[in-house]
Amino acid sequence: MFEAHFQSFDDQAARGDSAPRVAALRAELARRRLDGFVVPRADRYQNEYVPPCAARLAFISGFSGSAGVAIVLADRAVLFVDGRYQLQVKDEVDGAIFTIEHLVERPPPAWIEANLQAGQRLGYSPWLHTVGGAERLAKACAAAGASLVPVDDNPIDAIWTARPPPPLGAVVVHELKYAGEGSPQKVARVRAEMQKVKADALAVPDPQAVCWLLNIRGSDILHTPVVLAAALVAKDGRPALYVDARQLGDGIRARLQELADLRAPAAFDRDLAALGADKRTVLLDPASCPQAIARLVGEAGGKILRGADPIAAMKAVKNAVEIAGARAAHARDGAALTRFLAWFDGQAPSGRLTEIDAVEALESFRRDSGLLKDVSFPTIAGAGPNGAIVHYRVTRKSNRRIASGEIFLLDSGGQYLDGTTDVTRTVAVGTPNAPEVRQKFTLVLKGHIAIARAVFPDGTSGAQLDSLARQFLWRAGLDFDHGTGHGVGSYLSVHEGPARIAKLGTTPLMRGMILSNEPGYYRAGAYGIRTENLVLVVEPPAVADAEKPLNAFETLTLAPIDRRLIEPTMLDDEEIAWLDAYHARVRTVLTPLVDAPTRAWLEAATAPCSPSS
Repeated sequence: MFEAHFQSFDDQAARGDSAPRVAALRAELARRRLDGFVVPRADRYQNEYVPPCAARLAFISGFSGSAGVAIVLADRAVLFVDGRYQLQVKDEVDGAIFTIEHLVERPPPAWIEANLQAGQRLGYSPWLHTVGGAERLAKACAAAGASLVPVDDNPIDAIWTARPPPPLGAVVVHELKYAGEGSPQKVARVRAEMQKVKADALAVPDPQAVCWLLNIRGSDILHTPVVLAAALVAKDGRPALYVDARQLGDGIRARLQELADLRAPAAFDRDLAALGADKRTVLLDPASCPQAIARLVGEAGGKILRGADPIAAMKAVKNAVEIAGARAAHARDGAALTRFLAWFDGQAPSGRLTEIDAVEALESFRRDSGLLKDVSFPTIAGAGPNGAIVHYRVTRKSNRRIASGEIFLLDSGGQYLDGTTDVTRTVAVGTPNAPEVRQKFTLVLKGHIAIARAVFPDGTSGAQLDSLARQFLWRAGLDFDHGTGHGVGSYLSVHEGPARIAKLGTTPLMRGMILSNEPGYYRAGAYGIRTENLVLVVEPPAVADAEKPLNAFETLTLAPIDRRLIEPTMLDDEEIAWLDAYHARVRTVLTPLVDAPTRAWLEAATAPCSPSS
């Protein structure tokens, strides 16, 4: 009945291949007189999601998650993953080859300091580590009496005989009716920030920043509409865009030549070195810029000016056109998700549906609008115990039949020209019969509502809000091992910095930023719960006698929250009022956008909640 166009269900794990590959890497390291090598989940652009040709961590270890680091020594190997992947990694990685460490609780520098021997040489690729990250590795090596050795040609590439070619997706214009601001105006704003810190040039190695700055998009990475390109912005003259000419059609080439000098990607290294030779001051963000850029400029005699990437902050604050687009995209996406939920509610209790069936159906409902460009990430569709795997990706091998009486976690999103969506709903299959699940679901919901209702002064960071989402779980001795929220782009990455709602989210939240609100709870081997909406930072209603400017959140996502999983007696009057108002808004906006059978289902799904319901 349905099929997926934008995602596959192939098993990408390479668990059985890791032993010979690690052996080959060790031989290559010995040939180069290196005692070990650091393998991050990164490409030269520091992308979260990487093209197949840059999936070196997956190649060597079998781990397919979006965050991780491996260290391979002659006699042992270790893989670091964060809390989202603690279950997944056990299925994908051979524990006889790699020991598993927590990326946050015991990060690579701590392991290096404790495990490297004096005199050992640990190799790394400067393009695959940020300036700050490389410095932390070097400090740890020095503490162990070892040395960190830069390697220009990655040794994994030397043993990867069937390495995929680099992507060459076509570059397209992101029209002003979606971008809301022209590229010349954006460049002028960037230069104004450069002038404040007296920078001669800004290195822009982040494809998201490049695409935002020049109002272009691409298809070089699955589900993230970027072109793998870099840029340089000088304090005067035209910016330079470093992009493969084969990706430029005649129309886009002519438009881009009006905005920037077009250069081959290989010229980026030469131009960085030339800036250094001219003794120029180059601004770069040590938290996001590859260390190779600092080396190219610094070793040629230039000055490195460390500072926050001005484009990241500008891109995070959406303009009026982008905000209007986000609202439209979420209404469209919410209608598709609601049609799916109504369909699922009728089909799933039969026991005939599988996780893949659900993924294919949801994507089909989204495609019906005719405006879906892609999904914003591979849909997470976890039935029963698979829901406890935070970033679970269903494959034909793992595909599980959805059983009546259990719960189903569905985390998905769409890419539209006017906005990017990301929404999670945990739903009952048939009639839920476990009071424990209702209790946990309601604790998560209370945290979600606390974030949604938050009012906070200017300058408040995501770290200051994060505990609002956890407080009810904490009181029950529970928690979740991921952030409460991440930034979201405007037809760009579904995970966008620098702002986030998390324990380490230090960036102040500003009006116009879009973030997720997604607390959860996961019981390994049993079930997972997550409720996620995207929220927009806005001005709140006037507060009498307020002594500081205040901010609040507007919820953008529109889809019912499963009332069957709520224990109403655990909600206070204000929480019930928020839920009822949210559902009333969902009903009002979506009713005209869905078919008659869905409207009837939606009416019941968004009925008021009360302690007796």
